[in-house]
Amino acid sequence: MGSFRNVILCADDFGLADGVSRGIVELAEMGRLSATGAMTNMPGWPRAAGDLKPLRGRIAVGLHLNLTTGSPLGSMPQLAPSGVFPSLKDLLPKALKRRIPADEIAQEIERQLVAFIEAHGEPPAFVDGHQHVHVLPVIRPALIQVLKGRGYAGRVWLRDPSDRIASILRRPIGRRKALIVKSLSRGFARAAQAAGFRTNEGFSGFAPLDLSVPAPCVFEEAFSTLGPHPVVMCHPGYVDDELRALDPALESRVAELEYLRSEAFGDLLTAKQLKLAPTL
Repeated sequence: MGSFRNVILCADDFGLADGVSRGIVELAEMGRLSATGAMTNMPGWPRAAGDLKPLRGRIAVGLHLNLTTGSPLGSMPQLAPSGVFPSLKDLLPKALKRRIPADEIAQEIERQLVAFIEAHGEPPAFVDGHQHVHVLPVIRPALIQVLKGRGYAGRVWLRDPSDRIASILRRPIGRRKALIVKSLSRGFARAAQAAGFRTNEGFSGFAPLDLSVPAPCVFEEAFSTLGPHPVVMCHPGYVDDELRALDPALESRVAELEYLRSEAFGDLLTAKQLKLAPTL
């Protein structure tokens, strides 16, 4: 039998709601995840952060930079004048036109990093973005500048949510979303690497975030046509009232949780000769 390949399976949205955080911790304890990204602006982050400490060394914990859900950790009079972040639908066109305040964004990135370190006790292993906002114009250079200013180059890796076009085209599930994000991500890996940050090579896991596609199909496809140093994204968790008030992805999180803890998922990894690993 040949050697097993490493792949990072990263659960997004830790801290979004207690049910999501609990589901992620359970999977990590089972060895069915190897990374998670934390939404440190959310009230659920300080409540659940301590549950990750016993998992150090077993999973990578990163900052899931959030500029579209909940409230900022400080004043953002231009981006969030009401004290609530804009939706991605509102943020995206402004970012593409470069009509968002770089100074406010840099300050909020700093605040979310500080909140991460205060609760977790060490800097993030990696940084990505909720709804992939970290690759957008204005936000992208602000993030790289803040991280470099903190001396994180060479220590923290950045998640590139794009993949080779041939790989994307061979995965029908979530293909349209993957192509859009690839377009938005153009040049991100190059800019990150030029600043001294490693990035993954290969990204998958785009899915409808509803029950229109069964979870086994989502993951069987996500773990196919992997790049040299791949990350697979997932969104498992339990549904609670807190989550219902914040996010439209509900039942799909439970379906992902149930599949990832199943014998079938273990069999999938074995059949594909893959090993979940916390580092690139």
